[in-house]
Amino acid sequence: MKNFHVFRHTLLLFPALAWLTGCSPEDERTRVLVYSPHGKEMLGAYEELFEARYPDADIAWIDMGGQDAYDRIRTERQNPQASVWWGGAGMAFDRAAREGLLDPYAPSWAAEAPAHASGAGDTWYGTFLTPEVITYNTRSLALTGESPPQDWDEMLDEQWRDRVIIRYPLASSTMRTIWGAMILRQPTVEEGYAWLARLDRNVETYAADPTQLYLKLAREEGDVTLWNMPDTYIQAQGNGYPFGYVAPSSGTPVLTDGIALVAGGPNLEIARTFYEFVTSDSALVDQAHRFYRIPVRNTIPDSELPEWMTGVDIQPMEIDWERLAEEGPEWMQYWDENIKGRGAAYLADRGME
Repeated sequence: MKNFHVFRHTLLLFPALAWLTGCSPEDERTRVLVYSPHGKEMLGAYEELFEARYPDADIAWIDMGGQDAYDRIRTERQNPQASVWWGGAGMAFDRAAREGLLDPYAPSWAAEAPAHASGAGDTWYGTFLTPEVITYNTRSLALTGESPPQDWDEMLDEQWRDRVIIRYPLASSTMRTIWGAMILRQPTVEEGYAWLARLDRNVETYAADPTQLYLKLAREEGDVTLWNMPDTYIQAQGNGYPFGYVAPSSGTPVLTDGIALVAGGPNLEIARTFYEFVTSDSALVDQAHRFYRIPVRNTIPDSELPEWMTGVDIQPMEIDWERLAEEGPEWMQYWDENIKGRGAAYLADRGME
């Protein structure tokens, strides 16, 4: 996989109420609740596949950002509702592990996991690699005859003023990773904040969730965004949105997506079976073809993966993941309180461009 192949070795209250009230009192199946950012297409497909294999199981899921999943599991620690957390940045799983929120489990394929793709004490394991990219509306740029930004710093150009749409970062593992990486690219955190302020000047709107991001970009309310490669593929190939992407030439953060059991979650025995089911070799191959997920495990033969995946040319960005995990929450809070929607004023107050 060229440069990339080495890296292969509230939503809150209402959906929960809908899930609870939707239970039939006659349904005696064993229920397992999954928190995941993997989207309704993939979650619905694996709910159906698992229940077909295990008819006594009832898989329920709530589609939420990876950070939202962490926040919710933390809030519910005295009375866990979910049993499986499937999807989100490894650094969020590490934080949850340190706080005692995860139930240790070594899957059958644990020995095949690369060293960078697991948590201490079997608290979590990596499933997918998620490159962060520049996503754009192919139709709108074709009409104007413009090329999309080719690297991160081009997103700051005057050309893109009021043409950038961004998924609200605080709830999203993808966006937290991108924001943290942009800060770490600069010599100091303060210069990282200035970079985000310059981007904020070009932002037309911050979308509340991925669905709103896709709709706004497809409706040409903006022309470019920062997002992840697999979901860009899903929306373009599966839903027909006019989306393309650019892998930034200077390198891109590659997030390790994880899975874990929730400490004290209900019905953990069947939850472990679900964990094994969705992370088996055959499941990873299916997820690669149907949902554009790039397996972490390098034991999956290239011949079984899509051609675009084995040939993709991604230059991974060097990231201090420990520092990002430790300092990232403070950076995000500062950005939210001082920069979001106020980028131009932030720069002016500091005598910056």
